Amino acid sequence: MPVIFRYKGYRFFFYSNEGSPREPVHVHVRGSDGEAKFWLHPTVHLGGSDGFDARTLRELAEAVEENTAIIERAWHEYFG
Repeated sequence: MPVIFRYKGYRFFFYSNEGSPREPVHVHVRGSDGEAKFWLHPTVHLGGSDGFDARTLRELAEAVEENTAIIERAWHEYFG
């Protein structure tokens, strides 16, 4: 599970096996209080979550938006 970056104690990562056929670019986020999945296209949006409150999800979505280029680069470098 390659970690792309960390932000305020949250890990932003993807799994090494993202489905077959592979799902579109997205990122998983895990922290002590929950986990979530964000799709990057057509815009950053929540794919699902467990444990995070609405305020935390908004903050995490902003972090994903601010780091979209880093996430996409890591995805394409890893998966080709």
